[in-house]
Order: sequence, then C-alpha cells, then structure tokens
Amino acid sequence: MIPYRIVHIITGLGTGGAETSLLRLLSASNRDRFNPYVISLTNAGPLSERISHLGIPVRFLGIDAYRPNIFLFIKLVVWLREIHPAVIQTWMYHADLIGGLAGFFTRAPVVWGIRNTSLDPLAVKSNTIRIVHLNARLSGWLPRRIVSCSETARRAHVNVGFSPNKFVVIPNGFDLSDFHPNPAARTSLRRELGLPPNTFLIGLVARFDPLKDHQSFFRAATIFCQAHLQAHFLLCGDGISWSNEVLSGWIDAAGIRQNCHLLGRRDDIQHIMAGLDVNTLASIGEAFPNVLGEAMACGVPCVTTDVGDAAEIVGDTGIVVPPRDAHALAEGWERMINLSTQERHELGQRARARIQTHYQIGEVVQRYQQLYWQLIQR
Repeated sequence: MIPYRIVHIITGLGTGGAETSLLRLLSASNRDRFNPYVISLTNAGPLSERISHLGIPVRFLGIDAYRPNIFLFIKLVVWLREIHPAVIQTWMYHADLIGGLAGFFTRAPVVWGIRNTSLDPLAVKSNTIRIVHLNARLSGWLPRRIVSCSETARRAHVNVGFSPNKFVVIPNGFDLSDFHPNPAARTSLRRELGLPPNTFLIGLVARFDPLKDHQSFFRAATIFCQAHLQAHFLLCGDGISWSNEVLSGWIDAAGIRQNCHLLGRRDDIQHIMAGLDVNTLASIGEAFPNVLGEAMACGVPCVTTDVGDAAEIVGDTGIVVPPRDAHALAEGWERMINLSTQERHELGQRARARIQTHYQIGEVVQRYQQLYWQLIQR
C-alpha cells in the first residue's frame, strides 16, 4: 500500500513546545502508512536538521510574519498542489491561518493545531491576538478538525469564538526510552556547574518570554535562599544567558547571582532534567507544558503553576501553586527539600509511572493517525 502523504505546516522550527511535539510525532509515526512532509512558513531552525535526519522532506517558505507576501502564499499553494497531501496538519496560529487558506485550494482536509491558552495582551503580541480572533471566525468552515493539546486550551478557544464541534483533544506524548532516570546525570551535571555532589538543584527550562515569568521565579528564589543558602538554580532556554541584561538584572536585584546558572539553549534536555532534584514551571500561560512530562519521565518531581493542564499532568506526584505567586512557589520548593532523598525518589518514580500510563508517545501517535485515517476515509 502506498503511504498517504501528510503535510505538516508550522510557523517555524525553533525549540518550542509545538516544534518539539511535531518532531516527536514524526519520529514515532508509522511511515509505512503515512508519509510525512514538513513546511516551515519562516526559515530553518534548530529542529530542521533533526527532522531531515529522519528522512522527511523539509521546505522553508521564508515568510516575514510582519510583512505579508501574496507571492509567497501562492508559492505555498503551488507546493501543496505538487505534493498532493491526503491531510494537511497545521501547527500554531499563523500556520493555522496561512496553511489553512492555502490548503483550501487543494481540497485536502485541514487539521488545525491549538497549543496555547493565554491571550493576555501583556504577554501575547497584538498581531497574534488579531490572528486568533480571525481564526475563530474561520473555524466553522476552514478546518475539518482542530486538535488541542489540552482541555484547558480547548475551553479557552471555544470561549473566544472557535467552533466547539471541531475540537479533538490529543495531549503531548513522551518517549520513555529517551527520557528516563539517569543517576549519572546528577553527578555529571553538578560537576559541569562546579557544585558539590549533594547540592540541591532546582531547574527551570524555558525560553526568555513574558509567559514563562522568570521574574516571579527569581523572587521565589530570593525567598527560598533566605533559609537555604546552598540551594542552586539551573536555567536554560533561548535567551537565558548572562548577556541578557533584563534577566541578569533581576538576578542581581535579588542578590542570588552566585546561586544561579544560565546555560542558554541546550540540546541535551534529557541530561538536564535527569540531573535535577526538582523541576519548575513558573509560567502564567501554557496549554500542555512539555517540560513537566519530560522531567516526570526522568523521575524528577515538579513544582508547577496552575496553568493549562499542568495540574492534570502532575496529578498527585507534584505540587501545584497559583501563577505569579512567588511565596507559593518558594513554599512548594520548601516542601520538596523537606522530603528525604528516598521520599523524593519515590515521588519521582510515581511521576514517571504517570507519564507511562497517560502520555506515552506511541499512544499519542496512534490518536493522530486515527484522526488522519478518519478524514481520508470520508
């Protein structure tokens, strides 16, 4: 049987949650049945090469999000007609709009991807908010289905006018052979940071973005260090470096520079996660935070803000606190550090078991492929 061509159109191929979820979906897909193809609306990014190494074609349209170009839109339509997709899957708002409209001219069913819950104008660009409201008006007829990675995201978008009967909720998935406990990572990570082997290490893996609320994280770190001077904080992600004057200014204002380690973007997140004592999500807006599932799969318990489906993901294996509440975040860490090493280990084991039960990548891929098959059969 000739595999069906599934074209994935995504805004870009950076290292965000949507891009990472696409990579994992492609890595675990049944290539005998579905033949994937990827189009980035912008240019190449850190994940482009990894997708190409899977033997999957990747094209880059080169669109500037701030300067619409009708000729590039026509080029996308031409590409799609050449590829002859059985299904077009789009990822993120800009791709939902542009890819969805281009897909209209191919008559292939279009599946939108919704991966956000916050439309706070203080944290989300005004242009993005305008596109969200435009997509809401188009959602009744342009996409055949809308995949949301979380129930919270589904509700948020229905509330702003998206067609409620189009939604399918499919969570993110994790490869447990890729993310797993690794005792050696704990030692090597502390050695890399120049720390004693028994240092209590709290992590925040997130790009520099208002939604990630690094400022509240550092306020919590200041409170926590008043009682635990030897605790350290590892942060990584795009824009997370000492050359970021805003970020380093917050740290210096908190007086905790000697306790903080800014590593920038890392490609060894499995190693980072497995070496932590506690992983943290401090965000004010998320849908399904990948960093929680990654840490939990590595057997690391989490302290997270109550955003998106975070509380559902961690269940009783972590601590959930209100967003923008530095004292509550510090109290969550306090509860974790007061556990014995064995108690934290057992909590981490339960966290991994929860990912194994609910969020294995194989089951998530099956749900996507079942959706594609239903649309193809119509």
